[in-house]
Amino acid sequence: MCQWENRMMKGITKKQEEEYALDGSVDRDGCPGMIRRRSGGWRAGFLLLVNQGLATLAFAGVEVNLVLFLTRVLKQNNAKAANNVSKWTGTVEMCSLVGAFLSDSYWGRYKTCAIFQLIFFLGLVLLSLSSYLFLLKPSGCGDRQSLGGPHSKLEISAFYLSIYLIALGNGGYQPSIATFGADQFDEDNPKEGDSKDTFYSYFYLALNLGGLFSNTIFGYLENEGCWALCFWMSSGSAFMALVLFLCGTTRYRQFKPGGNPIIRVCQVVIAAMKKWMVEMPPQDNDLYEVNGKECAVNGGRNILHTQEFKFLDKAALITSKDYNQDQALAHNPWSLCTITQVEEVKCILRLLPIWLCTILYSSVFTQMASLFIEQGAVMKTTISNFHIPPASMSSFNIISVATFIFLYQKILYPLVCRLRKDGRGLTELQKMGVGLVIAVMAMVSAGIVESYRLKYSKEDCKDCHNPSSLSILWQIPQYVLIGASEVFMYVGQLAFFNGQAPDRLKSFGSALCMTSISLGNYVSSLLVTIVMKITTKDNKPGWIPGNLNMGHIDRFYFLLAALTTADFVVYLVCATRYRDIKMARKYSDRNGSEEVSNGLRVDLA
Repeated sequence: MCQWENRMMKGITKKQEEEYALDGSVDRDGCPGMIRRRSGGWRAGFLLLVNQGLATLAFAGVEVNLVLFLTRVLKQNNAKAANNVSKWTGTVEMCSLVGAFLSDSYWGRYKTCAIFQLIFFLGLVLLSLSSYLFLLKPSGCGDRQSLGGPHSKLEISAFYLSIYLIALGNGGYQPSIATFGADQFDEDNPKEGDSKDTFYSYFYLALNLGGLFSNTIFGYLENEGCWALCFWMSSGSAFMALVLFLCGTTRYRQFKPGGNPIIRVCQVVIAAMKKWMVEMPPQDNDLYEVNGKECAVNGGRNILHTQEFKFLDKAALITSKDYNQDQALAHNPWSLCTITQVEEVKCILRLLPIWLCTILYSSVFTQMASLFIEQGAVMKTTISNFHIPPASMSSFNIISVATFIFLYQKILYPLVCRLRKDGRGLTELQKMGVGLVIAVMAMVSAGIVESYRLKYSKEDCKDCHNPSSLSILWQIPQYVLIGASEVFMYVGQLAFFNGQAPDRLKSFGSALCMTSISLGNYVSSLLVTIVMKITTKDNKPGWIPGNLNMGHIDRFYFLLAALTTADFVVYLVCATRYRDIKMARKYSDRNGSEEVSNGLRVDLA
């Protein structure tokens, strides 16, 4: 029995409650009640922020120009290369669900992060070796002039094995690292609770700064044919990220995995179906829950009972059939579930409407990697003799993210705290709503710029300029607005899903953010297909033709703005009706078992 369990048996004082983390976290030996000043906090959080920046730099070093590697080195045509990149990107997102499942169910977040980072590093080393030894032949191939030679099936197989190891490692690691970073701050403690909100902002900033270096430095070097150098630099960055992560092992606060969540959900559904004919009593006294001592020793927190989805409460209803012959309660999880287990299912059901409202936003965000670049390619891309690659305009988005994170933390947050009676800043749901509004502004801005570009590209007007007379710098506002919307939407979304997910499903909450981005890509593709099918009639080229001067992507931007506005209205309804989960931490004192409600704030009250 660890020292904390001895303290629990003897009782815990108010002073000890402030000294120890009581959020259910444990140390590497599985003992709960870690001392705050010796564990977690910003020392551990800073290590994880640097780890995230280095890992993102390493991953983006492969991702940023993978399509060029396929076309120049492996000599694939544009369609096949684009399709292979799409499959690879989709695999990354799917692996995030695998990582979240293993993290919540069996391995825990620390072990999941360590294992998948190791896989990520090995994939990068294999890619670097195969590129240097086999793929970049003849020497110097892969730049804008020289193409690679023929490659054997073994060499091609080694390449695909390496990039899919990278996809597995990065995808499995991402949903766990954000949650693991948040675990270092005890939300039961007011000071650490505020630091947890700040951590999400800095986490997203670290992600963007890592991507900025890769999009600029690596993007340029790889375009010039320095593939092996960049891959080795990515491997070095991933190695440093792994070493830094392991350095904080003794300080990290961890949470025990809670078992297979799919089985727990099925148990609730089946138990409720078995008792669907049983009438619920007017009081909640007959609902089953574990006692405070057991909860504390297991390092978990109970979820207080709510009145929503009451048909599921029957799974926790104690009936005569739940007793054995000795009149003792026989706990069969397929017939009787705890209130906390039932509330876990309710939490998932409550999160789904909010999650669905974020998918369309991700469709807006996706335009930066597609239509924004195509739009910039038909604008004036030179200033004096300097050429601005259209894809490099995304740097303004990253700069915008960094700027607005700073403005929010240093100016907007303190201002809102002074204006609100409760002294709080914007809640997560409010941040996400602001992000949707700014996204509408970004699409309107892009549509206006495109309208003027089309005006200047008309050849039948005497006073019109040539098709490339409008500078690509006019795209800056739309990139800046997208960056501002990310700060509110994605940072708020990450904090919301992570905070509102039950303790045993925290990584699943982070995975929801990644899957919304993935589904946003599919929704965007579907919208383009539908729009082109409707608008390409009577010999008309449609809104998004190959020659954009003959199309109307401004109308597509305005359509996205209208759809996002409608999405915002639906979101307001869902967010207003949403009520957050309320945890209860339980412990035994000298006088017996005591339950303390630890209610997370109601986000849109």
